[in-house]
Amino acid sequence: NTQADAHSIVEEVAEPNLKVQMDFYHAQIVEGDLAVKFKKYFNNIGHVQIAGVPARHEPDEGEVNYRFLLRMLDELGYAGWVGCEYRPRAGTEQGLGWMRYLSEKGPP
Repeated sequence: NTQADAHSIVEEVAEPNLKVQMDFYHAQIVEGDLAVKFKKYFNNIGHVQIAGVPARHEPDEGEVNYRFLLRMLDELGYAGWVGCEYRPRAGTEQGLGWMRYLSEKGPP
């Protein structure tokens, strides 16, 4: 399924409390072009989910620039949740180090 599929259903139902979860991991695997799609569907996105692509590990390496995307969410005024669904490489505690890594690493 694509973002367009999900958003067409939300638009057809037209209920203000129905939103789409944009799973950046799956959206990248299936479609790519995450920033453009997020901006296009911004008003109907209620939750964002992240994981490293392609290995589904921490979002600190791989083909997606999460530092850029998270900054974009902030700049656009996204007020929803960002959930993390990934398989830590070395355990949960060590697996949370990506947050520090992304916040300390200069501009994207």
